[in-house]
Amino acid sequence: MATTQGTIESSSWISKFASSSDVHLSVCGVPFTLDRELLAAKSAKLAVLLKENPNEDVSHLLRDIPADPETFELVARFCHGFEPNMTTENVIPICCLAYYLGMTENHSTNNLLKKALTFLEQQVIPSWNKSVKALKIIGNNFQQALHLGLVDICVESIISKALANPRLLGESMKNLTSEGDSEENEHGYRVNARRKLFVLDWQSEDLTTLHIRLYEPVIRAMIQRQVPPEYVASSLCEYAKKWVFSSGTGENEISIYKRNSQREIIEAVEGLLPDEKGLLPCTLLFQMLRSAIELEANPECRNRFEVRIGKQLDEVTVSDLLIPSQGYAKEEQYDTECVRRILKSFYCNYTGPDASGLIAVAELVEDLLAEVASDIDLKTSTFTSLAEMSIAASEGTQRSSDGIYRAIDIYLDRHRYLTESEREEVCRLLDCNKMSPDACEHAAQNERLPLRLVVQVLFVGQLKLRDTITKEVGYDDRLKQLGDEEEGGEAARNSSSKEVMTEMEKMGSKVLELERECCIMREEIQGGSGSGVKREKISMWKEMKRKFGCISSMHDCNCHVKKKKVHPR
Repeated sequence: MATTQGTIESSSWISKFASSSDVHLSVCGVPFTLDRELLAAKSAKLAVLLKENPNEDVSHLLRDIPADPETFELVARFCHGFEPNMTTENVIPICCLAYYLGMTENHSTNNLLKKALTFLEQQVIPSWNKSVKALKIIGNNFQQALHLGLVDICVESIISKALANPRLLGESMKNLTSEGDSEENEHGYRVNARRKLFVLDWQSEDLTTLHIRLYEPVIRAMIQRQVPPEYVASSLCEYAKKWVFSSGTGENEISIYKRNSQREIIEAVEGLLPDEKGLLPCTLLFQMLRSAIELEANPECRNRFEVRIGKQLDEVTVSDLLIPSQGYAKEEQYDTECVRRILKSFYCNYTGPDASGLIAVAELVEDLLAEVASDIDLKTSTFTSLAEMSIAASEGTQRSSDGIYRAIDIYLDRHRYLTESEREEVCRLLDCNKMSPDACEHAAQNERLPLRLVVQVLFVGQLKLRDTITKEVGYDDRLKQLGDEEEGGEAARNSSSKEVMTEMEKMGSKVLELERECCIMREEIQGGSGSGVKREKISMWKEMKRKFGCISSMHDCNCHVKKKKVHPR
């Protein structure tokens, strides 16, 4: 390369060939002085230009040479009789430039294009590492390399080697799960330590270093050729980690160009992820979903992430579901609608053989509600929305309302500034009929609860106590009858019966007193608890799906306390 800032070596070979017929060119601002006849002897393109312009400066006709100064210098040296120093990193740019200049066998035997292609075939293609490195440096030569088939050659080499040894793509996520002796790797996943005994010293070139326009077609071709999906998924996760997660996604942290690039990457990664359930941990899927939301990826991309998460929702942790709301006007701290869609996806696709998955999800949503209840900034609308999800998730699982009550108690304790009507709004979804005796006892003495709910709790407790007394009295009468029939047991039975009857009379007095108190309190509230709304009895499964929008809507009923039906005699 002949430049004013060139090395002594480059200056020596240029001056050797310098003459009055030299051609002066500039490549990316770097000047070159080349022999006209030697260039024409090797390049068909330059031969035509020089022939058509024998006495003119042709530098302006070669301003768009698709090469960097280093590559052009190698080609110029070849034209002046030097053997090109080809490497894995420069062979594809040399091929592209030699093709552009017409340095083929038809123009001159043993020309540069043939030499470069031979080097690529013999020295690069047989190696995984060299094939990946060759693809990495294509850069601005992409379209020309694609046209020449050089991209396809390298891609085919990579795919064939991945089919023979999928671990070239990275460790499968299944092998990164912790069982027994394990420790965390640099990515935060738990790796079985025993596998380290078999790790080779040789490290494969990382496919995730490729640009997305090269990485995407390579992975897509691997999927079509049926490379094991767990290794494909692992590579995709590492790609997202390298180009999206580690770079940050905040609007103030990155440029618009980089943000657009990250959006393109997360959309491409989602489109390439295999559909098999359980290939990726939910934590990673949630990380991808958050990135898709923050980068404003297209709705289809975000929806598909939600569906993937919904398929294995019973493996999710509470922290995963704490998805912050996005946008300038954040009316809610957490994206409850996103959580609702994920729950809907779970119930629509649930095919578990038993109710274990349903119970796990019900517990998850209860824990989520309790977790966010302590947030002093949590709005009432957000809390009630999550409470509705928790109730719907518990349908059919025979779970008590204690979890909902615990979350309500936490929320009211942290938000003591709420008015009576606001506290009633928070408590409106609590089903007192499903509360345990301990929870009812606590609620009856809880000064944070609205008066309406306290009356409702007392009334439900009264009904339960009456049922208990009725059963106890009936059982005691049966015992008395059996005791009378036993020889010698009449005196003991009479004594026991008197004690039981005395106790029942005391309990009856308490019930009557409780009834009077409840009547007085209901009159003061003017309208009672309002919990006597009747609703059509439907199946548990339809009710659960309806609440998450899996089937068409039916008649809603916000109160879960039912009045007993009185059948006419």
